[in-house]
Amino acid sequence: MAGIYIHIPFCRKACHYCNFHFSTSLDLKNEFVKALLKEIEITASENENITGQPAGYLKGEMIDTIYFGGGTPSLLTKEELSAILAQLRSSYLVSGSAEITLEANPDDINRELLRSWRTAGINRLSIGIQSFFDEDLVWMNRVHNSEQSSAAIRLSREEGFDNLTIDLIYGTPGLTDEKWKANVDMAIAAGIPHLSCYGLTVEPSTALYHMIKQNKRSDIDQEKQAAQFLLLIEWLQAAGYEHYEISNFAKPGYRSRHNTSYWQGKSYLGLGPSAHSFNGHSRRWNIANNALYIQSIKNNQLPVETEELTASQRVNEYIMTALRTVEGLSLPYMEEVFGTSVTDQLQHAAKKYISNGKLQCNKERLQLTTEGKLYADGIASDLFVD
Repeated sequence: MAGIYIHIPFCRKACHYCNFHFSTSLDLKNEFVKALLKEIEITASENENITGQPAGYLKGEMIDTIYFGGGTPSLLTKEELSAILAQLRSSYLVSGSAEITLEANPDDINRELLRSWRTAGINRLSIGIQSFFDEDLVWMNRVHNSEQSSAAIRLSREEGFDNLTIDLIYGTPGLTDEKWKANVDMAIAAGIPHLSCYGLTVEPSTALYHMIKQNKRSDIDQEKQAAQFLLLIEWLQAAGYEHYEISNFAKPGYRSRHNTSYWQGKSYLGLGPSAHSFNGHSRRWNIANNALYIQSIKNNQLPVETEELTASQRVNEYIMTALRTVEGLSLPYMEEVFGTSVTDQLQHAAKKYISNGKLQCNKERLQLTTEGKLYADGIASDLFVD
């Protein structure tokens, strides 16, 4: 089973913290959709397998998940969304039970669109709430307000979207622990079965980065952010959510199948400007420029760069992704796939983190403890092997 990610590179407004590829001009949206439809055809027929069926980068694998990300995918018209899904189904082997997720902004959501999304085949929504407080949304430069957030959740549930996730951000300078608890409590009270919660990061080239450098905004308090992360874990676990990945919490049966496939090292294809792909042996990524992407596709050329992974990169890819999950690293899997010497090297490097309580070894699996989750990226990089 494999997944397909589709990047929709348009937004109505630029959030101050965002470093994803997008444009606030919609002038090229129609041309982009045409190019995307053509890219789907090209990627499916890059090469053919022995049966003559399209194979492409995913080698003819069954598609189990489709994810519309961005940018703001909810800017697509119902006709555009239906055309994209129809092209995917005609070009790839899409499972009848595929999880198909659409990221949506609260201000875009209304009954008519929700019904058209369900008709097209969308069966999971990811709503970018970020906060239920207007002052926080203004600080982030979000388009929507708190009233639209609550309405979007209510309408989505009423229109049959039970598989629902929302995004929340913690660690912002104005977010007290009391307000953070209120955000989490509102999500729980609304019956949201899945939450993705992210500590605010200040990425170079973002508006927030430059405002902090110019002393127009306060910088992040790392200790406060870490404390809010630990509170989040405590509150959601008490409410019956499984902390199945560093930033993700789910009620039983509501894990994100698409994102889980990333962490399990399954193959996925990225479509659209800046989208990344992975098939276990190589990575590739599209150019992060809308106009050049469109022109390249018009010329029947995929605007991609490709990197073949070395043995060390494949090992370290597994370490980085698996360690983020509640299941952790499987030592028998490491030994079977990468060999005894690599596994021994990993276990030796892990000893200091086991002794200081940041890692635990449970039934031949290395897993982060609650404290270790605060240092996940640093621990993973320290476990990397040559």
